[in-house]
Amino acid sequence: MSTKTLPPGSGPVGDVRDTRLADAISERYLSYALSIIMSRSLPDVRDGLKPVHRRLLFAMRQLKLDPAEGYKKCARVVGDVIGKYHPHGDVAVYDAMVRLAQDFAVRYPLVDGQGNFGNVDGDNAAAMRYTEARLTNVATALMDGLDEDTVDFRQTYDGSEQEPVVMPAAFPNLLANGAAGIAVGMATSIPPHNVGELCAALLHLIKFPNATTAKLVDFIPGPDFPTGGILVEDPAAIMAAYKTGRGGFRLRARWNKENLGRGMYQIVITEIPYQVQKSRLIEKIAELINNRRLPILADVVDESTDDVRIVLEPRNRSVDPELLMDQLFKLSDLETRFSLNMNVLDADHTPRVMNLRDVLQAFLDHRHVVLVRRTKHRIEKIDQRLDTLAGYLAAYLNLDEVIRIIREDDDPKASLMKAFDLNEAQADAILNMRLRSLRRLEEIEIKREHGELNDEKKSLNKLLKDKPGRWKRIAGEIAEIKKTFGAKDAIGRRRTEIGEAPVIMDVPLEALIEKEPVTVLCSEKGWIKAAKGHLEDTGEVKYKEGDRERFAIRAETTDKLLMFATNGRFYTMACDKLPGGRGFGEPVRLMIELGNEHDIVALFLWRPGEALLVASSAGRGFRVKTDDVVAQTKSGKQVLNVGAGDDEAVVCAPVSGDQVAVIGENRKLLIFPLDEIPEMTRGRGVILQRYKDGGLADVKTFNMADGLSWKTGERTRTETDLMAWQGKRAQSGRLPPKGFSKANKFS
Repeated sequence: MSTKTLPPGSGPVGDVRDTRLADAISERYLSYALSIIMSRSLPDVRDGLKPVHRRLLFAMRQLKLDPAEGYKKCARVVGDVIGKYHPHGDVAVYDAMVRLAQDFAVRYPLVDGQGNFGNVDGDNAAAMRYTEARLTNVATALMDGLDEDTVDFRQTYDGSEQEPVVMPAAFPNLLANGAAGIAVGMATSIPPHNVGELCAALLHLIKFPNATTAKLVDFIPGPDFPTGGILVEDPAAIMAAYKTGRGGFRLRARWNKENLGRGMYQIVITEIPYQVQKSRLIEKIAELINNRRLPILADVVDESTDDVRIVLEPRNRSVDPELLMDQLFKLSDLETRFSLNMNVLDADHTPRVMNLRDVLQAFLDHRHVVLVRRTKHRIEKIDQRLDTLAGYLAAYLNLDEVIRIIREDDDPKASLMKAFDLNEAQADAILNMRLRSLRRLEEIEIKREHGELNDEKKSLNKLLKDKPGRWKRIAGEIAEIKKTFGAKDAIGRRRTEIGEAPVIMDVPLEALIEKEPVTVLCSEKGWIKAAKGHLEDTGEVKYKEGDRERFAIRAETTDKLLMFATNGRFYTMACDKLPGGRGFGEPVRLMIELGNEHDIVALFLWRPGEALLVASSAGRGFRVKTDDVVAQTKSGKQVLNVGAGDDEAVVCAPVSGDQVAVIGENRKLLIFPLDEIPEMTRGRGVILQRYKDGGLADVKTFNMADGLSWKTGERTRTETDLMAWQGKRAQSGRLPPKGFSKANKFS
């Protein structure tokens, strides 16, 4: 093996270490995960902001974009943010800025936008070179005290600037505006709330530090979304969500019924759920109409202007509006679920899930820290000013000497410090005085200011020693926030109504299927279809060559079909699922699980509460309720157990009389009372008629008073004198009357 020595400077530079790939990847992935969690996705519990939002607001403040000042181009703001504080893509930063300005996305906007900032339809904002922005009063409240050493600052990514670690946050932004984000292995989802209710809960928590979450929920009954709607979550579920910090809230659109006269009406939707795009919602409802998934709805029209107005037109005046909306809530985004996962960074920058009380307490603790730091900073400023004023007073007491030193001395600063025992700051202040300040009145003002500052300093020192006094001061600040932003006006009023949990409605199937007349046609070879309308003459219907009509039934699209096969099974089919009548239809065997060795022997409409008579070729049978034969699967439901050999099901007839007529293949007719046949749900049944040769051909029920009827070609004959054929069940019977069908069939 040969080795080659690399020339100096051509090899890798720096410390090169042998490391297992798994260790290197895990170490780097952990760093990546921590960066995503701490610096991108999770908000801080104290100010409710993510780093990009905090940097946006701070950059706008540095640009002096106060609410009272003019607007500046968003491109200027984004440029400052990505150039000084947030080294990421301009599109991501601008998108974050746009969301802070959207009153339908943020309950209390932090950015006052001018221009196209998108809309509830889901349209994007205009490019940043066209839009302008400035801060709102809420954003100003978040940064109030930023210059008073209330929070820590850190260096920006390149070390050229300073940025705040957290905002002073006089406004409870985390719960007021909510937050959403996905980090590595964790996520956060916090809905917006009403600031008036939040302030009421905070004031209660200050007054009663041991207040429970259950008591706080009395003040905060649920989220307050900027787009309104109705909260229909169960109160117990809301309580559990706030107690654990995890859960969800069901939100429904707000609607009302508008009467149009003559019994007609329309439904108008005025508020849609939070974060639902109106245009996509209308498209979804239109799809339900086109796909006939909601036949009780005729049309949907968007009449929105600045306010949401979606008009729903029912199919007819008989449609129940409550039923219609219940189905729309199930099938569309008119009802959504907003999850609650209060996973945030605490004051120690540790991610954890907090409950409602923890979040409120964290905000109060932060405000207490801000108050203490602001008070200490103010005391330092007062001490500096008192020191300067003391130098001024010394100068006034020795004004002639001060003037002489300044005029004649080569180093007046050092001479002043030595002559009057002044420090450097006092000497500089005296040297920087204007001549107009030497008047007698100015000396009086200095003495007055000196006294006032001393009084203020005593008051502030007293505040630092008085913890209840500090909490009283914080309560006053929160009360002022409530008064400013929580008033019962258009901004502060609660927009989301707290409703009751919805009752599960029992919706009949026919209400969800468009009711239209159809004619069900089934051929001898087992091809089935549904032609529109009730056909008076089915002779014009075309079938495949060599095939012809076997069953023709007038029905509605809301009806169910019952099929009885030779294997003794019942199969259920919905009329609205049948193929259309333009072609030849589809084979029944492809729609149900029916083997090639079996065939359909009866086809009729299912009517609840009716009874059927089923019989096999062996002459056995029983009565069964139609409700007991409905099949839920393609494999059908076994009802009549047929025997071995050639025994198979041959008859299924509706019960419509008090007598039973049975005829066998041996052409023997027997009539006996219907009561002799038991009612069962499954089995072989009882013997209806005995045969020496052959088996059962047909069965019919009828009323003795009406006589027994049968078809012979196009004619129908009726026999009323039936004494000769009456007997007991299981007898053999005798030959039928003259003229009876040669096919041994009643119809």
